[in-house]
Amino acid sequence: MAMIRQEHSAKKGQLALYGALLAVVVGCMVALSLCDRPKLAINDQPSGGDTLDIAIEYSPVTYYTYDDTLGGYNYDLLRMISKRVGHPMKFHPVVTLEKALSGLEDGRFDMVVAQFPMTAGDTARFAFTEPIYIDQQVLVQRRSRHAIHSQLDLAGDTVWVVKGSPMVQRIASLSREIGDTIYVHVDELYGPEQLMMMVSAGEIKYAVVNRSIARAMAANLPNLDRSVPISLSQFQSWLVAKERQSLCDSLNRWHELVKTDTAAYLNLQRRYFGGTFPTLAR
Repeated sequence: MAMIRQEHSAKKGQLALYGALLAVVVGCMVALSLCDRPKLAINDQPSGGDTLDIAIEYSPVTYYTYDDTLGGYNYDLLRMISKRVGHPMKFHPVVTLEKALSGLEDGRFDMVVAQFPMTAGDTARFAFTEPIYIDQQVLVQRRSRHAIHSQLDLAGDTVWVVKGSPMVQRIASLSREIGDTIYVHVDELYGPEQLMMMVSAGEIKYAVVNRSIARAMAANLPNLDRSVPISLSQFQSWLVAKERQSLCDSLNRWHELVKTDTAAYLNLQRRYFGGTFPTLAR
């Protein structure tokens, strides 16, 4: 009995620790957003001229800040493009995908760079560049003897996704495939990284995020399992407004131009993904 109480106390202590870490991270995010609110209000306005206003999502793969350092695969790739073609770019970091997409549609942003897999339904709403890299959607859950190992085991359960994500459609399709309901909670406040922290802390049971983010966060959240795939591999592209196909074509040309510097391009892939991509062709 004493051993059971001791184990129960240890689990409670671990949960409290993860909860405290989550609270600190969320608190810092809220404080940062409050401090930056006037500045972001100005930055949300179109820059004018030739400058491309880019809404870029906070994530370990897309865009991140560490001390005084800015990084992220998409961020560094776009800076390479800007330097190579001499086209000015202004980055507008966003946490919520929905904000970025609404800004694209009302003209505040020229393009959106985020964890947004290209789907047939969304091509009617946005224009997509040629694939930038390949990713996959995975289920994030806590490691335990109760962890599920199959998509079928999600029947009747609830998964969390970020608002605006096409993952909602993917889970609806998965529900039809397994012949049972999988409930979806669409979170309006946080991004995929924060949803993973909430799973880690035991605040929510399941989240669906891109594999690249789950892998990037693995060292910091070792109690999470990311082994259950939710989708097949999917193209990840940049988004522009549907009526701006000429900008989409330019971005494709610029991307191809950067690829000609093979050593730098492959080094960028290795830095963020641990290897190089196969040839991306649709």
